[in-house]
Amino acid sequence: MPHVSHDRLTTQTTDSVSAPRASLDQRRRERFARVEPRGARVHTARERAELLLDEGTFVELAPLKSAQSGAGSGVVTGWGLVDGRPVVVACHDAAIASGAIGAVMAAAICRAQRFAIDSGFPIVYVNDSGGARVPDGIHALHGCGEIFALNVEAQQRIPQISVILGPCAGAAAYSPALTDWTIMVKGHGHMFLTGPDIVRAATGEDATADEIGGSGMHTRTSGVAHLEVETEVDALQSVRHLLSYLPSNTEARLPVGDPVPVNPRSADALPTVVPEKASVVFDMRAVVDGVLDNGARLELMPEHAGSALTLFGRIDGRPVGVVANQPAVRGGILDSKTSVKIARFVEFCGRFGIPIVTLVDVPGFLPGTVEEGRGIITHGAKVLKAYVEAKKSMRLTVVVRKAYGGAYIAMGSTSLGADHAWAWSNAEIAVMGPGGAVGLLHRRALAAADDPGALRDELAGEYRENVARPFLAAEAGIIEDVIHPEETRDRLVSAMRLLEHR
Repeated sequence: MPHVSHDRLTTQTTDSVSAPRASLDQRRRERFARVEPRGARVHTARERAELLLDEGTFVELAPLKSAQSGAGSGVVTGWGLVDGRPVVVACHDAAIASGAIGAVMAAAICRAQRFAIDSGFPIVYVNDSGGARVPDGIHALHGCGEIFALNVEAQQRIPQISVILGPCAGAAAYSPALTDWTIMVKGHGHMFLTGPDIVRAATGEDATADEIGGSGMHTRTSGVAHLEVETEVDALQSVRHLLSYLPSNTEARLPVGDPVPVNPRSADALPTVVPEKASVVFDMRAVVDGVLDNGARLELMPEHAGSALTLFGRIDGRPVGVVANQPAVRGGILDSKTSVKIARFVEFCGRFGIPIVTLVDVPGFLPGTVEEGRGIITHGAKVLKAYVEAKKSMRLTVVVRKAYGGAYIAMGSTSLGADHAWAWSNAEIAVMGPGGAVGLLHRRALAAADDPGALRDELAGEYRENVARPFLAAEAGIIEDVIHPEETRDRLVSAMRLLEHR
């Protein structure tokens, strides 16, 4: 046998491996240029993976299998690091059959999902797909079903994030709905079961792709998506930001950073943020700013169900999920959409042991035939269930101004398992507000009074002092203490340090 030097053997092996891979990459670039005539810069599947991950860390799963199959599987899968932590990624390759999901592509995605689940790594799905691949028939549908089954299995183990950078149609749309959070690019991302042509043929409705499944519709109206961004790069950076608050899996520790002091201006303003009158609106974000570490935070679903805020931030360097009523929008009332929004966020935090800080200023659940018809009872009950089941999370609640009726219970009360609860000194906690209570309890006296308005105000004041003041709840041990606004952050930090072992 003739002698072959090690250097030459290495060179020959490397060339034989890289040639088909380079050929596939070239075909991808050529096809992508033809099928993606968009105005903004659109990246290839591999470029998207590399943009998401720390520079130089992307490792593609089975690249030679894709290269040897000619056209490729239609997806680029692999893993890399985000801020030094492993993350799995599956990017649809729109240059191959418009990213349609066929049997080979489904098998590649399932392999990535299984790798993520077994390894305990978060997985990010970058969607740009026309749906199931029609020529593959039942094999495509079977493959899609296997992806969905692993989406469900992954829910109990790892975070899943979907990014919609192009069409996500038909069967492809179910996978994002089974993941935890979905981010869409404005004007480019579309998610629907049936597109404009099929809708027109089936119903006669003439609607655009944006109207049926655009990012605006899904982040404002349907609530199917949770964040709308301007560009692909923004979307991928938002994924990195979101991951910075999340543990890698349900058993992993939280990514704790260095403590950052609260914004001093926001802290100084805290005692005067909330108006004395319960009917005067204010922006709850001012309270959030006064208690969280200064710096970045990420609000999810900011334009959907605006009477509640759901966001990630940090306190003393620890990631927290904040749920807050927003008096600036419909008085902070709870309705069906708000309840679904809160329940989803609390359930997610509970699954991964992320501390939940609840800031309460809620007048109740929205009454009326419309909300009852939407199933407000069922949706409100989901909020109760989410808080009760979030046993892995520290649950810390502050009643900022008012908390009435069933909505008081729903917003992280101690009866649902909150570890600590406080109320600001001017807060009110009662079955209903003073005005409604007086009207119910003193109807006859008010009807007979010479000056019903004056009597109502007098009786409301007595009710406020004798029934609704938070000192009664503190004396009963239902809340821990009545505090001043400026004490809030210190109480939260102390409680989180105390419960850190959880």
